[in-house]
Order: sequence, then C-alpha cells, then structure tokens
Amino acid sequence: MAERARERADRSERSERAERAKAGSTGSSALSRSRVRLDLPKAPRQKLLPEYDPEAFGRTSERIARFLGTGRFIVWMTLVIIVWVLWNIFAPSALRFDEYPFIFLTLALSLQASYAAPLILLAQNRQDDRDRVNLEQDRKQNERSIADTEYLTREIAALRMGLGEVATRDWIRSEFQDLIKEMDERRLFPHESDEGDR
Repeated sequence: MAERARERADRSERSERAERAKAGSTGSSALSRSRVRLDLPKAPRQKLLPEYDPEAFGRTSERIARFLGTGRFIVWMTLVIIVWVLWNIFAPSALRFDEYPFIFLTLALSLQASYAAPLILLAQNRQDDRDRVNLEQDRKQNERSIADTEYLTREIAALRMGLGEVATRDWIRSEFQDLIKEMDERRLFPHESDEGDR
C-alpha cells in the first residue's frame, strides 16, 4: 500500500515537471504559474489588523456594561465631575488645566459616552444570544416533556383497558358466591337432579 502511494506521488510529480517544462518551452503563461497543491495546508496570510479573542472581548464588554449600569458608577462619575469643576474654578491659575467652558471635561464625557454605547449594545447582543439559546433549550425540553406525557398517557390508558379484563377481588367474590348458591341449590334438590340425569 505504502509503495503504491509513493509510486503515484512520484508519477504525479513527474507529470507536473513535464507540464512545467512543456509550458516553459511553449511560453504559455497560464501553465507556467505554480500549481496549488491541495494536499498541503495553505500558508497563513499576513494580517494588517491585530487578532483578538472575540469571546474575551465580549466578556470584558459585559463587565464594563454591568459597571456602567450601577449606582456606584453614577456616584463615582458625579464625584469626578464635581472635583473637576471645583478644581478648575477655585485652584490657582497655574494649576488649572480646564478653564470655565470646561471643554476638556466635555470631550472626556463625550469620549466616555461614545465608548459606553457600543459596549452596552455588544453586551445586550450577547445577552440576546444567550436568551435565544436558553429559549431553544427550553423549547426542546418542553417538547420532550410533552412527548413523555403523551407516552405515559397512552400507557395508562392501555393499563386501564387491560384492567377492565382482569379479574378483580369483587368479581371473584361474586363468582364464588354464585357457585356457592348453585351448590346449595343442588344439595336441596339432589333427587330431582339425579332423576333428571337418568
């Protein structure tokens, strides 16, 4: 087996060389290109953008979105803004870094908002995906429960039908009572039944 595979590989390699030589001698540009080998993995491409783990990025964005939705964030943001404004109003002129219109503060807040909105949307999309998966699992579980319930219902109906044909204690008792009555009647009139048999 291994020898046959080697022979096939050698033959295909020789035929490729022959085609290349033929293409080189005829000047054909389409055949002179190197052929793509399908038995070898493709070399990885050089990417311009850095690679990242989308799952890790999603988890981080969810943590940030959760923090942005807490009262703690609002308290800290309020304190930072109050300190910022008070510092830039009452600090000495040489130490102020953002004068009265507070342009740098506005820029910082708009930058924070421009990052917060997509992170919150990403966290909501991930939550929607999780909810969709959970709903699908719940739906499948409900279908299984319905199928199990229908099966058990059919089994109980079959048992009830079978029990209708089974002798119960009351039925056996009534049969015994009938037999005892019949035996008593035969004892009361033994001669008549004997004469009737003759």
